[in-house]
Amino acid sequence: MGDIGAAVERLADIMKRLRAPGGCPWDREQDLRSLRPYLIEEAYEVLEEMDRVSDGGPWTPLGEELGDLLFQIVFHAQLASEQRQFDLATVATAIADKLERRHPHVFGEAAAAGTAQVLQNWAKLKADEREKKHGHVGSVLDGVPKDAPGLQRAERLTEKASRIGFDWPDVSGVKEKLQEELAELEEAMAARDKAAMEHELGDVLFSLANLARHLNIAPEDAMRAANARFTSRFQVVERGLEAQGVKFGEASLDQMNALWDQAKGLEKASK
Repeated sequence: MGDIGAAVERLADIMKRLRAPGGCPWDREQDLRSLRPYLIEEAYEVLEEMDRVSDGGPWTPLGEELGDLLFQIVFHAQLASEQRQFDLATVATAIADKLERRHPHVFGEAAAAGTAQVLQNWAKLKADEREKKHGHVGSVLDGVPKDAPGLQRAERLTEKASRIGFDWPDVSGVKEKLQEELAELEEAMAARDKAAMEHELGDVLFSLANLARHLNIAPEDAMRAANARFTSRFQVVERGLEAQGVKFGEASLDQMNALWDQAKGLEKASK
């Protein structure tokens, strides 16, 4: 596959050259704040290629997008190096040390009976690390980014809570909780209480994210796939209306529903 060390070192050297006097004016102008949107954008492009690979697509584009995401990490490390804070080697060493420390069942003498035991041990090890670093164990929920997409954050919060036993024993309990939240949403809707509706809808969405976790489905991935299906189907509706000579905004709901059903039929036929 190639010399990993040499390849990463070459990338780091290119980054230094781009930021050095006489380098690229655009790269030299960037800072941590200006790079934020690019980091997020590259991460989402990686997710798109992961979805394509999962659907049977080629791996090469995923490798290209991973390279773009890696460049963002190298860029941020270079900015830190210029401020004499840390460099790419520090970043790589820190994560390598952390992985070895948190996998004593692989790199040490500890044993783990299965995935559940691994996750429980991981939670305990993180708590020990927080206590050593901050003087207290903090919360098991620490580390879930507040700015993460809502469904993803809900999934991660419930997953972290489950590591210390705060979880439904099986999916039936989650389904009952979802039905309970739906009933409370119905009550808020009947009362036409906007604040209560928002509150209860949030609880419904949170319960759905928890259900997805119990089904071993990433809710954010499921939502992205649903968005993609809606987009594809609606574009079929738009093309159908255009073929019928019907202007946007003038089609009846029945016309659009008929085209929507055709789009769903095309999906099934192509599988």
